[in-house]
Amino acid sequence: MCEDAVADGSGTQPADQAIALVDGSGSITAWSDGARRLLGYSAAEAVGRMARDLLTAGLPEAALRGWAVRESWAATVQGRGRDGHRVNMPVHAQPLTRGDGEVLWMLTAGDTRPPARSRDAEPSPGLGQRSGPETADDTAEQYRRRLSIISEAILRIGTTLDLKRTAEELAEIGTDRIADFVVVDLLDGVLDGNEVEAAPPGRLVFCRAAQRSVLEGCPESVVPVGHKLTHLDQSPPGRALATGRGSRHRIDEAAMKWWAADSPDRQRSMEKHGIHSVLIVPLQARGTTLGLAIFCRHQSPEPFTEDDLTLVEELTGLAAVCVDNARRYARERATAVALQKSLLPQHVPPQAAVDVASRYLPACAQVGVGGDWYDVIPLSGARVALVVGDVVGRGLRASATMGRLRTAVHTLADVDLAPAELLTSLDDVVVRLGREQSAAGDLGDSGEISATCLYAVYDPVSRRCTVASAGHVPLAVVSPEGKVSFPDLTVGPPLGLGGLPFEAVEFDVPEGSVLALYTDGLVEDLERDFDTGLAIMRRTLGMHSASLEQTCDRLLEALQNGRQADDVALLLARTRALDTSQVASWSLPADPAIVAEARKAASEQLVKWGLEDSTFTTELVVSELVTNAIRYGGGPIQLRLIRDAALICEVSDASSTAPHLRRARVFDEGGRGLLLVAQLTDRWGTRQVPSGKIIWAEQALAGASPQAR
Repeated sequence: MCEDAVADGSGTQPADQAIALVDGSGSITAWSDGARRLLGYSAAEAVGRMARDLLTAGLPEAALRGWAVRESWAATVQGRGRDGHRVNMPVHAQPLTRGDGEVLWMLTAGDTRPPARSRDAEPSPGLGQRSGPETADDTAEQYRRRLSIISEAILRIGTTLDLKRTAEELAEIGTDRIADFVVVDLLDGVLDGNEVEAAPPGRLVFCRAAQRSVLEGCPESVVPVGHKLTHLDQSPPGRALATGRGSRHRIDEAAMKWWAADSPDRQRSMEKHGIHSVLIVPLQARGTTLGLAIFCRHQSPEPFTEDDLTLVEELTGLAAVCVDNARRYARERATAVALQKSLLPQHVPPQAAVDVASRYLPACAQVGVGGDWYDVIPLSGARVALVVGDVVGRGLRASATMGRLRTAVHTLADVDLAPAELLTSLDDVVVRLGREQSAAGDLGDSGEISATCLYAVYDPVSRRCTVASAGHVPLAVVSPEGKVSFPDLTVGPPLGLGGLPFEAVEFDVPEGSVLALYTDGLVEDLERDFDTGLAIMRRTLGMHSASLEQTCDRLLEALQNGRQADDVALLLARTRALDTSQVASWSLPADPAIVAEARKAASEQLVKWGLEDSTFTTELVVSELVTNAIRYGGGPIQLRLIRDAALICEVSDASSTAPHLRRARVFDEGGRGLLLVAQLTDRWGTRQVPSGKIIWAEQALAGASPQAR
């Protein structure tokens, strides 16, 4: 194989030009080989440092003025070399505005040292210049073109935080300005955002991230984008990866033997398309090698030169930083999405009040994962709570806050707080979290913790729904006939403001209705206002003969374009109703003599339901709860039995004082009743109602299904 010398710092005069890219904060984001030669810092050492750290003194007044108003400036500054020596540098700074509005600065510095000769015996033409001596005009033209390509690359590479798109941008500018065919191969795992691990000896595994050709359809390629490929560690690509330095190759008969050993298909394609010159440059950023970029010529007759290699190294250095940024972001996003999904319900808990379907979609990669969530929580008395919420913010912090709020909602729901009271308590939780994180200096970009939440409780016995909202988008209700309405709710403030009230609204819900709870990301985006989104949602929900799963899919298809700007949480619930034959209730006077009659009535009802095996426990529960209500609560007293997935016994009275479980001492006359109830049943508790309280207990029924009618 005939292989030109690897670039080692020697080159023509334009290659001696030092070029650095600095962001608006003054941090170095790209570092050319010429800059390395001038100050001694490698790209890995310079990228990420503040530019002022490489100066012995501050910028001159002219430079400060230009920086402040974002205008080009030129001044002589004194740099600090890696070995401590001082370098007087004439610097020219040019502001560049990217597509996302970020302003970058391209700094070019001259070098007064005489140019060194290339290792080639004679200077070879580069970037299309004519051969022969390097006249002043040739040098200036070459420099201008090189500067033009670098400036263009700064604006075109790294416009997103998408790994594949960044690789595509490098391939695009490569074929537009330098080569006829470009491929970008990333080491296995980089596309997934993983850390790069040391490869075992033998074959190196890559994934084709991008490829582009001046010929339609990339006929030179033998590996499709997204597929894996290998290179021998002793092949030209393998050696470039191992040394961390770019190389250029003239493809002659001897060189073809190496490519044939690496991949016969690749060698046949090179022969077929007449590829005669190749540049292989590793993608390196922050001390990590991420992959390779390979530039090929077959339509252009001129071979690549040392200047071409230097230029490509600068382009790939810029692209490598962008790829590494995208890789780190992809890793953080994958972690946030995994955390978010792990915190959402993994399955719907057993309950018979509603049938449900749900969806969660994270925002597109450019935006970041948010804190949207939904929940289905079984409550006492066969009721169910439906919850949807949205934490303000993005990333792991928002996901973690969402998890804490979801846990808080479960805890508050377990003590049967009414919707408005639950949101008041949840508001206190958010305020406390904000204070804790503020004290720790960990509030992030938003400077506060805030969230919206809608909490709805549906009762399949009364067929009524009670809803309270903390700054959340409205609930949609679809009647069994397909009519869609948005109940007029009293919307309270978002969670986190503290001290403001919440109000609940109660309304009847016919059996077979659908309740739609969602976050604003479903209906609102940058191209569509909220009202338009609601109109589309109304039309889609009104379609007949669709299952809940189909309706979820229809809503996402109608309202999402695949690149949503916000997370989406969607929860659909079709209501069920308990038949009157499943509920039995009795009004009781506050008279101790009525306890025996209450036990008898309950036993007779169990016989009608075929639940004789539960008679003993039920009689004891009825006796204890009714006695408690008569002794401590007072009338009116009501006993209610509900046959659902469990047998539920409820006793209500006029007192708002809740009983507490305690262990009775030897000579205590009371205190044993609730302890027995707790030991003989699966769950028990109390809940407040406007007329007083309800004490309830549940017994599991063998073989019963939540869908049993």
